[in-house]
Amino acid sequence: MTPWRCLTATCVPFPDDHVDTDQIIPARFLVTTAKDGLGPALFADRRGSIPLDAPERAGAQILVAGDNFGCGSSREHAPWALLAWGFRAVIAPSFADIFRTNALKCGLLPVSMSLPPHAALLEAVTADPTAVVTIDLTQKTTQLPNGEIQAISIDSFARDRLLSGEDELDYLLARHGEITTFEETHG
Repeated sequence: MTPWRCLTATCVPFPDDHVDTDQIIPARFLVTTAKDGLGPALFADRRGSIPLDAPERAGAQILVAGDNFGCGSSREHAPWALLAWGFRAVIAPSFADIFRTNALKCGLLPVSMSLPPHAALLEAVTADPTAVVTIDLTQKTTQLPNGEIQAISIDSFARDRLLSGEDELDYLLARHGEITTFEETHG
């Protein structure tokens, strides 16, 4: 997984609340366990209500979503599809717990933001496709287009995994010797 540090990028606004994983990637695209090729299926049934394909949004790496983003069934394909499209982060007032966990494990950063600054951010990026947001995971901050700084709340283990670019399996495999030694001395 690509290590996370600091990202300055444009955004795609998608203010709808309660966007479930079937809207993020419809079930008919879940015929693979590979991450490749899922980008075109992202929001396949919602393309008319999100400016995903708008030329002025090309290259945007942050999705600014509505409340309770990623609710519904657990499917890693949802963060995989967002990553395959080119998103590195999603900013929303809240996330479904399973989506948040899957996103963090896959290298997609879910950033929760309280309603007043989130509303201002959504308004800014909707009005100006060139508006940028800076997410600095090393400092645990988000800088909005108006210069306002918001703190990022993130589990320290998940943050360490994102910063190192090491998923949980990589983490365990790197400690194989320590695990073996523990098992031999405590078995």
